Amino acid sequence: MGDWREELRARGYRLTPQRELILGAVERLGHATPDEIFACVSAESSAINISTVYRTLEVLESLGLVRHLHLSDRAPTYHSVTTGPVHFHLSCRNCQQVISVDEERAAEFVGSLREGFGFEADVAHLTIFGIHTPTCPEESTHEHAHHH
Repeated sequence: MGDWREELRARGYRLTPQRELILGAVERLGHATPDEIFACVSAESSAINISTVYRTLEVLESLGLVRHLHLSDRAPTYHSVTTGPVHFHLSCRNCQQVISVDEERAAEFVGSLREGFGFEADVAHLTIFGIHTPTCPEESTHEHAHHH
């Protein structure tokens, strides 16, 4: 989807090289915290510091190019809205893995909310917390990993 750049220009916005770089990092990383994004872009540009990353993410979010999610009690995670289909997230409390699920899978649920409550759900902001099946691949770094 290269057309959002034209759309921005039409609205009088220009993405500075720094903003392009940060948006590019979000697109490449898929889901990333500001720290991860900073690590990614600081390799390419020494002019960017962590506060630039935070400010730029706010700008990109206000332009509708990225969204943030609270996938756990960690820092917010950003993902690009310009790449791929709309998706929601499943977050495992056990291994911290995040699974992106195509919006289509929620169509029935969204439809029943619309019919029952006249409510238009924004599933792109949806994170469902839970636990993988018992075969959950627990991270060894996780504090509950040593319960044998």
